[in-house]
Amino acid sequence: MANSNSYLYEALMAKTAQKETLKDEEIHLDDISRVKVLSPGRQVFKRFIRNRLAVFGSMLLIIMFLFSFFGPLFYRYGQKQIFYKFDKQNVNYGMAKENTAYNGYSIDSSIEIERPVVNAINSNIKQMIAKGQDHAVLFGESGVYALQKTGEEIYVLSQLGTAPVCTLGSGTVKVGVYDSIRKSISFSGAEIPGLVEAASSIKGKGGVVELEGISYTFTKGVGKSFDITAEMSGIQYSGEVPENGFEEALEQAVQEESAAFFFSETEFITKANGSMTEVFRVNSEAPARVFSRLTADTRQLGQQVSEEFRVGALLATADGSTFSADSRTFTVAYKDDVLTVLDEDGNEYAEFTVFSVRRYTGEDSMAYDLKKAIVEHIAGMEAAGLKTDSLVYALPQQAANGEYVYDDDGNLLYNDSEMTISRRDTGEYVINAEQVIYVIDMFSPPTSKHILGTDGDGFDVLSRVMYGGRISLMVGFVVVFLECFLGIVMGGLAGYYGGWVDMLIMRLVDIFYCLPSLPIMIILGATMDALRMDTYIRLLIMMAALGIMGWAGVARLVRGQILSLREQEFMVATEATGIKVKDRIFHHLVPNVMPQLIVTATMGMGSVIITESTLSFLGLGVKHPLATWGTIINSVSSASAMAHYAHIWIPVGLLICLTVIAFNFVGDGLRDAYDPKAKR
Repeated sequence: MANSNSYLYEALMAKTAQKETLKDEEIHLDDISRVKVLSPGRQVFKRFIRNRLAVFGSMLLIIMFLFSFFGPLFYRYGQKQIFYKFDKQNVNYGMAKENTAYNGYSIDSSIEIERPVVNAINSNIKQMIAKGQDHAVLFGESGVYALQKTGEEIYVLSQLGTAPVCTLGSGTVKVGVYDSIRKSISFSGAEIPGLVEAASSIKGKGGVVELEGISYTFTKGVGKSFDITAEMSGIQYSGEVPENGFEEALEQAVQEESAAFFFSETEFITKANGSMTEVFRVNSEAPARVFSRLTADTRQLGQQVSEEFRVGALLATADGSTFSADSRTFTVAYKDDVLTVLDEDGNEYAEFTVFSVRRYTGEDSMAYDLKKAIVEHIAGMEAAGLKTDSLVYALPQQAANGEYVYDDDGNLLYNDSEMTISRRDTGEYVINAEQVIYVIDMFSPPTSKHILGTDGDGFDVLSRVMYGGRISLMVGFVVVFLECFLGIVMGGLAGYYGGWVDMLIMRLVDIFYCLPSLPIMIILGATMDALRMDTYIRLLIMMAALGIMGWAGVARLVRGQILSLREQEFMVATEATGIKVKDRIFHHLVPNVMPQLIVTATMGMGSVIITESTLSFLGLGVKHPLATWGTIINSVSSASAMAHYAHIWIPVGLLICLTVIAFNFVGDGLRDAYDPKAKR
């Protein structure tokens, strides 16, 4: 078999050497130069371009390649570029409620308050309000505290430095702890002379010591220590006896159940302990925290106040004085029974109220006038007995990051919004509003800016279609190349050698024919999902898997062609001339199979693209945000989405159909061009 002038020359030389005569007409070597013979490649090309469908398919493929590979170079948007727009949306805008809890702010951070004391502040304040008290003493595990009302809804918690004075009543009193190793006593109150010496006789599990008519009981404690208790009655002083009249003042305080009383300009506090009352002298008082139901609302939008400002304003209400905070000086005053803070120029800077109006996130970023309007509207709702009502107010526009939007002159941009105020059973008011915010431009229809609109992630669809075409076409070519490479190698070896090599390779082909491709790809996709594999590595693995599972058909085709070609005369000539086996297979046999391979590869390209699109549509192929035609359709895979966003999936579906049809047209044209007899 000869397909070129060189083959014709070799055949004529062989005929001349054997002195045979051609049947039709004798051809001399000198006449060959005068014969015009078209090469096989040109003949195939002429037959191909005469096929209109093949030419149409070729033009379609050229357009697809230009669109996918060169289109993104000139298009203004990228495949991962997110677009935003201003849109009015109903959002959970804010919440309004009357503060019922007293929040604490630190006056002196160096003073540590016991957690149980802080947790019980609200209940203690409510008890003080119920009893009409302005002062209360709180006892912790290791400290004593005073809670003092300094203003309307303002309470200051101070840490007290105390010393025991005496006990009143009858009962068991803890005297101290005796360390039998060090022979010392840690007294709970004043030191009792002679008790250390008397305790030296205590051993084992403890005992009782009599001293000045009082029985001291030693009970085994931790390690080598003993707890010392004593039965007391009447007034038992722990140290220095106060001046005359102290006992009368103490008895009056006990009768009035007063937690504190003054005597000789000294404050004393009492602590009831069963049938006994312990009395302590206050030596020092250090304010630690201030508690209040009041919240600060500034006049300027977005103006935040520091804890230093809150503490200074709340403490200054005791005498209506000025205070310094944040390197500024402020003055407090009551206007219409509202605690108001004035700045250095006498302008109203902020006010403290028990009604808190905040954004739904808890941020204090609502305009002062809006807060007042909401509070007044809620008051009207309560008077009318309404649980739900609406309020129209101009709200500022916001960007995606929550920041306000300004015009070129630095002024806030506002839009009228209808706000719905609803009361919950818990007493809180929820505020919903249609606010103009800067949001992702999702599923916008086709416009001059976005020719095919945007998808659910705010990406430009046309840009995604271009980049998706790159991936889909690249997958088709890489997979087909891998199939052909493996098929040519395995099929060439099987067809040439035959025997056990042929049997082994063909059984391997049968195995690959039996592999369930879709379940394998599902398992592979789930594994890559679990491993959270990189998108590009995932793409390479998917192409390799498709190529490995698809080479069997090419191998069978190559084997069949080589089995018929290896017995031809030109193969006998290659064997006689001593050409190497690999050169016989890949330089003489395989080139004669290339026409059939080209047709098979061209027609198989479309099926690979459909397979890739199907896998990506099912979520088993390329992952977001990398675009393929399959993932683009997957973004609107539900029935309702397909009905509403046809501008996304219809163009992609058409591109897939046209590309597959174009490859089929080209494949049919190549088949007819290489084998015109088959067409007839």
